[in-house]
Amino acid sequence: MSSTPTESAVLALVPEAEPVVGKERRELDLTTATGVPAHVTVLYPFLPPAEIDDAVIARLRHAVAGAGAIDCSFPTTGWFGEDYLWLAPRPSAPFADLTACVWEAFPSCPPYRGEHEPLPHLTVGYGSVASVATLQAAEARVVGQLPFDARILSLHLLVGSREPDSWRVLAELPLTGER
Repeated sequence: MSSTPTESAVLALVPEAEPVVGKERRELDLTTATGVPAHVTVLYPFLPPAEIDDAVIARLRHAVAGAGAIDCSFPTTGWFGEDYLWLAPRPSAPFADLTACVWEAFPSCPPYRGEHEPLPHLTVGYGSVASVATLQAAEARVVGQLPFDARILSLHLLVGSREPDSWRVLAELPLTGER
């Protein structure tokens, strides 16, 4: 049984990534075990789950409704230092724009708590889970399967905790291109 949700996130889920990075993520990204699928983060952390109600979801839907579907590809890997392997979406601007829209609507939720500048990416693995050599080997396996294309039709509000299989979709946020 899952624990009570303690965190939330607004994510662009990328199921097209699973055949390419699913195995590596299961081994190198601890969020995978909590039930977080392959994604590009739009805003994390979002509000505490206990503060999310219908009005919050409506405001969130309105914040992203002006954005249309995102057609993108993931042609390259990237690194934050030597301990964070990720895939770069191209174009990245639509994801950055969505982050700005959600943050503007919820100014008390700076991306990554304001600890670093948000850069759109899809996480493959963390150095806190594996050695640099292990991450480099994963990168070599993944690069041979790039690029792949994805179409993002909606964002998702997920809630969960650090417990296994605890994350779940609370709301879908269609990217309709209309306000």
